[in-house]
Amino acid sequence: GNMSSNDQGNTNDGNNQRRPSALQTFIADNKLALSALIALSVGAYYMHKSRQQNLSKVSPSSSAAAHGCKTSGNASCGACTSSTIQYGTPMEAFKHGQREKLLYTTATRTDNTSECAGGDFVAVVDVDPSSPTYAQIISTVDLGKGEEVHHSGWNACASCFGVTGVHRQYLIVPAFTSGNIHIIDVSNERCPKLYKTVSGARIKREYGLSYPHTTHCLADGNLMISYLGVDATHVQNRPKAGADFLLFDENFEVRSRWVKEAAERPSFGYDYWYQPFHNVMISTEWGTPDAFSAGFDPSHLKRDMYGSSIHFWDWRTHTLIKTEKFPLSEVCMPLEIRFCHEPKSVHAFCGAALTSNILHIYKDEEKQDWVVNTDYIRVDSIEMQNWALPSMPGLVTDILLSMDDKYLYFSNWLHGDVRQYDISDPMKPRLNSRCFVGGSLRSDSGFVVKDPQKNTVPVVPKVKGRRVEGGPQMLQLSLDGRRLYVTNSLYSAYDKQFYPDMMRNGGQMLCIDIDLDNDGKMSLNTEFLVDFGACKGGPARPHEMRYPGGDCTSDIYVVQQ
Repeated sequence: GNMSSNDQGNTNDGNNQRRPSALQTFIADNKLALSALIALSVGAYYMHKSRQQNLSKVSPSSSAAAHGCKTSGNASCGACTSSTIQYGTPMEAFKHGQREKLLYTTATRTDNTSECAGGDFVAVVDVDPSSPTYAQIISTVDLGKGEEVHHSGWNACASCFGVTGVHRQYLIVPAFTSGNIHIIDVSNERCPKLYKTVSGARIKREYGLSYPHTTHCLADGNLMISYLGVDATHVQNRPKAGADFLLFDENFEVRSRWVKEAAERPSFGYDYWYQPFHNVMISTEWGTPDAFSAGFDPSHLKRDMYGSSIHFWDWRTHTLIKTEKFPLSEVCMPLEIRFCHEPKSVHAFCGAALTSNILHIYKDEEKQDWVVNTDYIRVDSIEMQNWALPSMPGLVTDILLSMDDKYLYFSNWLHGDVRQYDISDPMKPRLNSRCFVGGSLRSDSGFVVKDPQKNTVPVVPKVKGRRVEGGPQMLQLSLDGRRLYVTNSLYSAYDKQFYPDMMRNGGQMLCIDIDLDNDGKMSLNTEFLVDFGACKGGPARPHEMRYPGGDCTSDIYVVQQ
């Protein structure tokens, strides 16, 4: 309970030793590529702005008109009264949210399509314990080969609460490699259908942007998607070629770019989160697609192909407030960014992958300036005997906050543990619980921890008789904070490098139980397993997870007037 933020104590969970996997062979041949590892919210409140201007005022009646409603004033049509935006505050969702029954999960076969008949898809996973198909994939939406479906978002979320005629009906699934934007109609929750695909080739041709990543809905029901890839020769990318965001209308057509001044476009893109109450958006960086799409290569760091900056934007004017750039040895690949759910909060958190640290971002209200603490939480590397390097880094890859903003969770993809910190006092994080879900420190990995007295070797149990593949990656927490779902695929190029067995066997969805009646302690549920290796069409690897009614990583709450 009182472990420090750098505590490295491990959890023992019981399993048998096994012979080293193919990962050892890969590491032995790629010591140089691995050596660098250790060196190392939408506009203000837009509910009343008109769609005739770029993010201009929208009234309830005009919002209803967007879907054909001809009512005016406070009247509403049938569709308006059946809004799927259920909760106006995060505490309403936490205290009164319904138990999740389904999870929409992106899954890829990219990079192993030659061995598979099927392509990428979105799986509908039954997570209702009372259902006869519990812990099974009950339907899929097929999206084609070579897409690399990755993250997903909604056409409407909590920021649209109270806006007449805006409904959470469409799951937005950007395909990382093809650039296609797949729109999935979830009107039939158990059997959703592909509604529309916006051509990634057309977007690249017209805007010079590719590799779409994060989707957030805006408070007027429109969308914004971040882009990582930039065609420097495109006329729209002059005089400065930089990452940007695209705005999409209610028909899922591109409206415009978001960054107002071309000179302010950042060198790299990735994730973002907006906070209307404080009129700020914060964006993060991964790197250039030329680098990450080929797998990790340390020479790319020397060639400035990976990011180390946090960008602060004025949400109303779409202009840059400031950029905080750090040495690559201090912050490298700052990925997922999450504000606290409380819409007036001044606290946000970001996980930096390669440097394995959590950044605390907060507003100094006395100075009226945003501050980044890069030493908030650091995961120390662990000394090894027979790994490629003397020490193994954690590799932080996902982060989320419980709906009540009490707990911060993050995954260490290489070490294999999920950590839970009590951030009741955001300035004083306290490591509260850890749970190992695979990884490369485990007793059956074939690697040896140098000092097991200092760093106890984790023994990961089998789940329903199956060995857990890869390491913990994407996370999704139930609204009530009692179940944490975990998938183990990061990105095809990285999966192939670090967990080649998972490419052959497929990935999995698992569940960690959170005992809120016992100080929030975590334990791996050994009776819950969704095996994506058994999918029709060949083994697949799952990534992002979404609930039909909203969740802890897609819903952005705004102050209710």
